[in-house]
Amino acid sequence: MSELNDIPNGWLQTTIGELVELAQGVAINAKTNYVLSDKENGIPLLKINNLLNNTIDQYANPKLVPKQSIIHKNDVIFTRTGQVGEVFKNKFGILHNNSFKVIPNEKLHWSYLYWYLKDGRVYNYVQKVAAGSVQKDLNHGAFKTTEFKYPKDIKEQKAIANILTAFDDKIENLQAQNKTLEETAQTIFKAWFGKYQVGDELPDGWTFEKLEKIADHIKNNMKPFNHPEKDYLHYSLPAYDNGLVPEIEKGVTIKSNKYKVVDNSFLISKLNPFTPRIWTVFNSEDNHICSTEFQVVKPKFYEVFVLVHCFLNSKKFTVELSQNIKGTSSSHQRVNPQDIFNINLVLPNKNDLNKFNSLVYPMVAKKNINHNQIQTLKQTRDTLLPKLMSGQIRVNEFKE
Repeated sequence: MSELNDIPNGWLQTTIGELVELAQGVAINAKTNYVLSDKENGIPLLKINNLLNNTIDQYANPKLVPKQSIIHKNDVIFTRTGQVGEVFKNKFGILHNNSFKVIPNEKLHWSYLYWYLKDGRVYNYVQKVAAGSVQKDLNHGAFKTTEFKYPKDIKEQKAIANILTAFDDKIENLQAQNKTLEETAQTIFKAWFGKYQVGDELPDGWTFEKLEKIADHIKNNMKPFNHPEKDYLHYSLPAYDNGLVPEIEKGVTIKSNKYKVVDNSFLISKLNPFTPRIWTVFNSEDNHICSTEFQVVKPKFYEVFVLVHCFLNSKKFTVELSQNIKGTSSSHQRVNPQDIFNINLVLPNKNDLNKFNSLVYPMVAKKNINHNQIQTLKQTRDTLLPKLMSGQIRVNEFKE
């Protein structure tokens, strides 16, 4: 982290161990599992997976654990085992042993501490000092050697943190709006089409059709490794799980065949369909590719785009597709691509389809606009972060 060496006026530099205390999470094993409890008598146990995915699968009794292992809103969490270097705030529960709480002294504001630890330079540093080759483990002593630069004036710390937090607030608002938009679209879809099963009597002009009748299976193979210096936008499973953000990669780094991604299509993962991964793609270019774990599905005519979007994102589709899984490993179960196209959906007559589109298309389109705005906000925030944390960019009212 040598790039932190230039110290702006009014700033100090030290190691983080001089400014914080660490509180280890609770180890859960055969001797300590008595602290686990049901929901009524406990609060969430915060393991790394729970922190990353915002989930709850276990509870622990707060009366049976050290007080400092209990996490509240303004506490800063840093992961130390396995996935080292992830940072969280605004959580509540009992911290698991694979993370620790970072407690600032009176010289630091907790929100500045949080954002400093989010800097990629800190992440890169702790990867180097963490022990272990198979599963990394970051001990307290190694973490405390991390260089730390900060404004002496705590008001400036808060001002810096407020700038970055404003980005997160906007992102969270847009994410919440997208969740509402998708839920509303699904509610309308279910009200219109969800009550019908194959064999039921349908309204005039409505039919049951297999997905293959209204959508094409696009299998345009690409060999990025044949163009080692070309940039590709790669729609991969990790990219999906990381916020539906395709990654820019050089052809030389991509070792296997891929599928070409096309406009107005859907990428449907055939891996573990009970955890649905449906990627709606509005626009694509020649260098856009996807993992062959995704199946590229393109409606035969644009009028059914929204209908197919809602169908693929429905619980009914997930349930039916999951019934076709093959494979003995619970973590790697797949369906055959044809299973996707054999599932039936209701196709209304043209007049009713137009009515449905008029209701739902604005929601799907707005969700896409919001998603693009979220990516722009994240890029801007992540560009500002290291510059604000190094003092390269100063908050105007605190410049000297």
